[in-house]
Amino acid sequence: MLRRIPRLLLCSSVLAGLPLIKTHAQTPDTKPITPPPVKAAANTSVPQAKQAHAPAHQSTVHIVGRTPNEAEQVIVTAHLDQQRIALSPSTGATVRTFSRKDLETIPGGDNAPINQVLLQAPGVAQDSYGQIHVRGDHNEVQFRLDGVQLPEGLNVFGQALMTRFADHMSLTTGALPSQFGFLQAGVVDITTKNGTTNPGGNVSVYGGARDYFFPSVQYGFHEGKWDFFATADFVHDRTGIENTTPNFNAPHDLSNQYHFLGHARYTVDDDTRISLIAGVSNAEYQLPNNPGQLPGKWRQNYTPPANMPASNTLNEHQKQITDFAVLALQKEIGAFSLQDSVFTRYSSLRYSPDPQGDLYYMGIAQHAARSVFSTGTQHDVTWRAAPDHTVRFGFQIFVERNVSKASSTVFDQDGTYYPDPDDATNMLPNYDLSNPRTIQEGSGKTGMIYGLYAQDEWRVLHNLTINYGLRFDGVSEYTSENQVSPRINVVWKPWTGGVLHAGYSRYFTPPPFEVVSSASIARFNNTSAQAASNGNSPVKAERDHYFDAGIEQTILPGLRVSFDAYYKLAKNMIDEGQFGAPIILSGFNYRRGQVNGYEVAFSYDHGPLSLYGNFGWSRAIGKDITSAQFNFSQDDLNYINSHWVHLDHDQRWTASAGAAYAFFRTTRFPLRLSATLVYGSGLRKDYEVTRDLTIPNGASVSPYATVNFSAVQTIHNTFGTRWKGDTQFRLDVLNLGDHTYQLRDGSGIGVGAPQYGLRRTILCGISQGF
Repeated sequence: MLRRIPRLLLCSSVLAGLPLIKTHAQTPDTKPITPPPVKAAANTSVPQAKQAHAPAHQSTVHIVGRTPNEAEQVIVTAHLDQQRIALSPSTGATVRTFSRKDLETIPGGDNAPINQVLLQAPGVAQDSYGQIHVRGDHNEVQFRLDGVQLPEGLNVFGQALMTRFADHMSLTTGALPSQFGFLQAGVVDITTKNGTTNPGGNVSVYGGARDYFFPSVQYGFHEGKWDFFATADFVHDRTGIENTTPNFNAPHDLSNQYHFLGHARYTVDDDTRISLIAGVSNAEYQLPNNPGQLPGKWRQNYTPPANMPASNTLNEHQKQITDFAVLALQKEIGAFSLQDSVFTRYSSLRYSPDPQGDLYYMGIAQHAARSVFSTGTQHDVTWRAAPDHTVRFGFQIFVERNVSKASSTVFDQDGTYYPDPDDATNMLPNYDLSNPRTIQEGSGKTGMIYGLYAQDEWRVLHNLTINYGLRFDGVSEYTSENQVSPRINVVWKPWTGGVLHAGYSRYFTPPPFEVVSSASIARFNNTSAQAASNGNSPVKAERDHYFDAGIEQTILPGLRVSFDAYYKLAKNMIDEGQFGAPIILSGFNYRRGQVNGYEVAFSYDHGPLSLYGNFGWSRAIGKDITSAQFNFSQDDLNYINSHWVHLDHDQRWTASAGAAYAFFRTTRFPLRLSATLVYGSGLRKDYEVTRDLTIPNGASVSPYATVNFSAVQTIHNTFGTRWKGDTQFRLDVLNLGDHTYQLRDGSGIGVGAPQYGLRRTILCGISQGF
């Protein structure tokens, strides 16, 4: 057992509980990890020779309540998990950690989508279609499962990842070290559940208002060296996409979603593990209708046909599928730790229009289908070169195949013109409404993005660490570019409980692969779907200089406060927008961009009480659109060419807060009450100065604040020892005050329709463990 003792020590180092949401600058000896389900016994003795090598803050641990083989499995699992986390530390960056307790405490618990969980972190603003914006960027958030980055997909308002699959997760922002590439506004790293640390099963039924019905099941176990965990759910509701009206229920908004995630591991020996993660997501949505719309101006004295449907009766649908798999090998060889992985992801999106309604209201009825198949490999290595130097290096390669098909019905121009009734100085073309025609188009392209990195974490003094490194990234898709990116972070702990950090990172962000080729634009010339302008320069990679600095202080046990400031200078800043009826985001560039802001956060966790709060101020502006210009009117292009404008997702003030209290927590019947708050000063909308001058994104929608409430009653071992398992009853009230608020008003750059936040929604659930 002597060679096991260091791993017992390692297990005990992760037994400390986490606050509701912990915000901290990442330091070399701060590891956000959830403990395995073992019990600690105080003052457990170990041989003196081994104790001498244990860090002062660690204590030993005694495994109780398990067979020797089970205890051995727990120790090896914790050891390998710790080594995997050490492969990609976030030294000098800002990390928000969500422990398993945090995920269960947020209203909705495991039923809450991941984007709603992330809104509780500082600097995260909510948008429609389930989008989030971190520190003023648009969707440039990468997701990792157990340290492996997933390639981007086409999902807009569906989520392929489920909260209940996470044992814990973190959001990392700031000046990122060199192992993080491609998408760098934030890194969401999800540590998945497994059968060793989460044995047994759970069946849950959750639902309530708006036909909400959400059954789910999960199960995990380990047998010998094998370990399995899987979860599946079905979601049926009438809130799949944000309401286009302030009414309690949205017109035409039914959705059905199916999700499955599974995880299998095989522990070859104490230093080797093979794991496979696979997931399936299938979602079908009705697109909410926008009442009161007027048909297009198709010809002089145009009278809509009597059988044309009203805009609140259209029947548009969208289907999204995502499948992915990750196969990883983790290995320790002396002073080296490594994880090698291969992965694949397929995502597709299909839009079905209302054949008549789309044609008469928008001038095009388009059946659209897009798919992206991505496969690649990621390799990360840690070399403990010396006591004060930890060297890390690795690389990533994604190979992607993008396929786009569309069948579009349009009207042709008849060659004559008439005065615009709203602007006598403008002439509009007449269209032949008696003979609409269909345009077939399809395209496909294969491309690649790649990156490699090396860095050295150097402990200069006992309280001073410098992490410096380089990345080399490249893209060969619709554009061929590359860049060498230096990065450096400094972490200094000048006094007890205080941590200061500062960093600089050069970023290279490849453009989204789902862009429109120039050939598809020319096909629609002289039709009712003709592009607003003729330019279609290719979308380029974004290149940034990113600066970040902050301070964190532990004031009292369990009470932490932090302040962080950031500034980004961007060339070819990437933004995205929805242009047209299908809810598909397309990318474009601003020639120049600036993003800056600051964040303040605190958290307190002591006994039965947990509190947290944070707020952020941000400004994101861009100038001169240099790609995909056909999506914009010439007036907008001319204005943005010579003026700085706010990005459509720029929100000046963002805040969130939460509180939780556990009653009777030492009994069989603990009761937990919790509440969360989300505040936003409003995303952007157009500002009409005069009839002839409208400033794109020149104003913001009204501020809002919503409060969610949750009550969870647990009964431990409800049926006694014959059938072990807890029963849990929960009540969640979303938007407790029934506040009516807009996320979008339908105007702004790349904004397709108005969207309102969810009205008061009461949901109940029961779950049974076994």
